[in-house]
Parts: sequence; C-alpha cells; structure tokens
Amino acid sequence: MTVTPSHMRRERKPFPWLVTGVVVVAFLAGAATARTHDAMLNGQPDTLPTTAAIADGDPSIGPITAPSVSPAAPVNPQVSANPWSQYSLDDADSLWVVVNKLRPLDPIDYVPSPLDAVAGSPMTPEAASAMERMRTAAADAGAPFNVSNAYRPYTEQKVLHERYIAEYGTTVTERSSLRPGYSEHQTGLAADIYQSESCRIKTCFADEAAGQWVAANAHEYGFVVRYPDGAEDTTGIRYEPWHVRYVGLDLARAMHESGQTMEEFFDLPPALDYH
Repeated sequence: MTVTPSHMRRERKPFPWLVTGVVVVAFLAGAATARTHDAMLNGQPDTLPTTAAIADGDPSIGPITAPSVSPAAPVNPQVSANPWSQYSLDDADSLWVVVNKLRPLDPIDYVPSPLDAVAGSPMTPEAASAMERMRTAAADAGAPFNVSNAYRPYTEQKVLHERYIAEYGTTVTERSSLRPGYSEHQTGLAADIYQSESCRIKTCFADEAAGQWVAANAHEYGFVVRYPDGAEDTTGIRYEPWHVRYVGLDLARAMHESGQTMEEFFDLPPALDYH
C-alpha cells in the first residue's frame, strides 16, 4: 500500500537538484591544422586537456571555432516524490505496519521471527536494540524504566482479552485491550514500560520522570507513544503513556514533529470499532 501522508499533502516541498552542464573546448595547433582533443570524443567532459601554443602571425592558421559539445547529464535526476512509501503499511513483517481495530495482521496468527530479549521481554532484533539504547539513555538522565511486556503471541493475547472481558466487561476492555490478531504486541515492535509498580500500566506513568522523559525523547530512538492523550477518537484506544511502538528513526521523528498518530500521519480512517 503506497500512501501520501496527510501532512505532506498540506504542504509539499520541492526537491530541487542542481543541473550542471560542462562544456570543454580544447585546441591543438600544428603548423597548418587545428583539431579537437581526443578526450572530448571519448566522453570525458570532466577532464580538461592542455592547450598548445599558437604561433603569432602564422597565415596558415585559419579561424578556430569550439566544437559542439552536449551539456553533461543532470546530477541525481531521480528523487522520490513520496519518501513515506518505502515500507508497507499492510505487511505484517513491515516496520511501519499499522495494526488497529480495522487492520488485523495477515495472517491473523502472525509470529515475527527472529526475536531478541530486552529486559526479559522479546522484541524484533532492531526494536530490541533500540529499546536497550533508550533504556540506557533514560537511566543516564535519571529516568530509568523497565519493560513490563513486549511481544505477545496470538494465543496469549486471546487469553488476556477474554480475561479482561470477564473481569471488566466488554465496553471497558475494548477501550484498552485489543483482540488477538489486532494487537501491536503481536508484531514484536511494541512494548509496555514502567518506572514504579504503583504506576505500572496506569496513566500516572506520564507524571513520573521516566514517563516525561519517554514522551520527550522516545522519537530519538525510533519509538512513538502509540496511544497519546486525546487521540482515542482516532486510535480507538484510551490514553496509554506506557505503550511505545518502534517505527524507526525517520518516521518517529516526523510523527513527533507533526503530533499525529499513525492513522493521521498516513491518512487512514479512525479505528473506532471492529468491522
């Protein structure tokens, strides 16, 4: 699926390139003739040939004119019109796969492979490495956090979702827990993080040092807070400051700057309910 993000349609910036034409004129003079340098005929417009001295007043030397040379080809003439089409939004293996109530994984029981452990929780290798770097930076800044859970397979998500429905009812559960096959945890790219047990998987995580640090700096490690405050009408999930999703540096920085969710950034419909 190739898309043009909504923020790009509002403001398109040109991608200029420098077109450089190089014309090299070469003269070689002899006693009675003038000829073009061989390098010009061999396709070497960036090579400047030496010029022979021409005797003054020699009547045998007629007017000398420059040979016709075509300008050099434009430098880097091909520039992508949409830099946000490099990864699929649909493929389960894609770094930018968008998973929500309207967009289940395909296959529904998808399992990422391989997986690496970070703080005792499995994630895809790239996401795990980025998470470890982010944890180290947060600790150095005086805002350490742990990983509560990351990858959850289809079967585990099914058990969890059914347990939540039994305990809290369908209405509450559907605002906070996604059905199996619709959860970002199944991609291996998402994780729930916490600083203290008292605010573990609670909105008060946002008020802790780690929550504030992550909100301000996660994008520099390729993560975004997937379900931000005030975005439930778009994501279909209540505010979860502890749930971070790895999307890579480029997209994370662009989303942080725009203040948009993945649905808004890629101009996808709000994921308010399942089909």
